[in-house]
Amino acid sequence: MLTRRMLRIKAFKVLYASVEDGSMTLKDAQARFLASCEAVRDLYLFMMKIVVVLAEAEEKRLEAGRRKFNPTPEDLSPNDKFAANRLSALLAADPDFTKLIEKRKLSWDQYDVFIREVSDSIRSKQYFAAYMASPERSLKEDVSLFKKIFEQEFEDSESLAAILEELSILWVDDLGFALGACIKSLSAIARTGRWSFPPLYHSDELAEAGREADSDEAFSRRLLSGAFGGRERYFQMVFDSAKGWEKDRIFTTDLVLISMGLAEAELFPDIPVKVTINEYVEISKYYSTPKSSSFVNGLLDSLIGKLSAEGKVVKSPKGLN
Repeated sequence: MLTRRMLRIKAFKVLYASVEDGSMTLKDAQARFLASCEAVRDLYLFMMKIVVVLAEAEEKRLEAGRRKFNPTPEDLSPNDKFAANRLSALLAADPDFTKLIEKRKLSWDQYDVFIREVSDSIRSKQYFAAYMASPERSLKEDVSLFKKIFEQEFEDSESLAAILEELSILWVDDLGFALGACIKSLSAIARTGRWSFPPLYHSDELAEAGREADSDEAFSRRLLSGAFGGRERYFQMVFDSAKGWEKDRIFTTDLVLISMGLAEAELFPDIPVKVTINEYVEISKYYSTPKSSSFVNGLLDSLIGKLSAEGKVVKSPKGLN
């Protein structure tokens, strides 16, 4: 599930917090990092659960129509294709899925207003009208519909953002990634006819598929530990090299990103320098100032070059590509 880009971002957030909170120990940082990683899977499960919830809400709407004082023929014999979709039934009947939802106490029960909002939005869309008009009833078609729902209904929803922020501070910024993981799971369900809980790390997904990959878990643990333990040395390197800048004018975000890049360059011989620099420059574009990307790029390039000259950054043949 979690790619190295995501792991770097989560390590960055923890390291930034450790600078702000000088009392944080490495053990504290590691615990916070792991909690942040697991929270992504909680958010993934929470969003996958909405597949079942939307179908249940549709069935309640159809039942309310049947119970009208003067129901129309359409009320009495409604098109129940969405309410009875095979994907929702598959997830609702999956013991592993339901146990995980219950164990992690993930519920949409108190968010009826949002569910109605989403349901109304879905029913107003052309893709939904085309789905309901099609005579086909299959898991593949139901998956295709829900992929459109995940792609179009959630990422820019202010109502959903407010719900997620209320439920967990660890879910902030992770919705887009969780939605991508949901869509990936939906594609797998269409192929296999079953749901499976994604491994926490992307390297484990590759291993399950029979592809060799270096451990992302080991990578993240070593990166976090190295950047945490070496930050004073790395920070001083930045201060010494950032001529013309006062220490208090160098943003903490940039300091942390550069120190992570230096730690990665020293600790991972197989990762090319250009990959390391690019990763932290890209992260800076989202989490620092408009000018940070050029600052991070320039300092990392210069400092890694200096460490290479000192023999502290040595790349394997794989890391030279």
